Amino acid sequence: MKKGFTLLELIVVIIIIGVLATLGITQYAKMIERARGAEARQVLGAIRTHAAAIYMQESTCANCTNANLGIGTDYPTTPVCTAFYYFSYSNTQINTGINVLATRCLGANGKQPGGTGAVAGTVQLESNFFSGLDKWTTAGGY
Repeated sequence: MKKGFTLLELIVVIIIIGVLATLGITQYAKMIERARGAEARQVLGAIRTHAAAIYMQESTCANCTNANLGIGTDYPTTPVCTAFYYFSYSNTQINTGINVLATRCLGANGKQPGGTGAVAGTVQLESNFFSGLDKWTTAGGY
């Protein structure tokens, strides 16, 4: 009597390993994409800090322009994406605060616009410095 595995047993084990690998890779990709949303939250927090400094100095957000907040120089503007960021940013100023939107760049490498390299999604921060309230809104799993 020879000891060993039959061909059927080996095929079943290979199929099980394939299914587990497929599930693992899918979950890994989702976790990586969710972690990239941390970039957007960090940059929105930095933009909010700049805007808060302007509001405290001037008691208005009239000068919370893209240029004063670093949008377009430090951080890419919508819809232009760069090779260093996974999101592009846009700002809508209101008298007592700001409304900043981070939009996920799509493309072959996940950073450039166009194509299907990533999941479309947004992270939005609405800050009202007069009332002291911040409202975070996310879409697309971020």
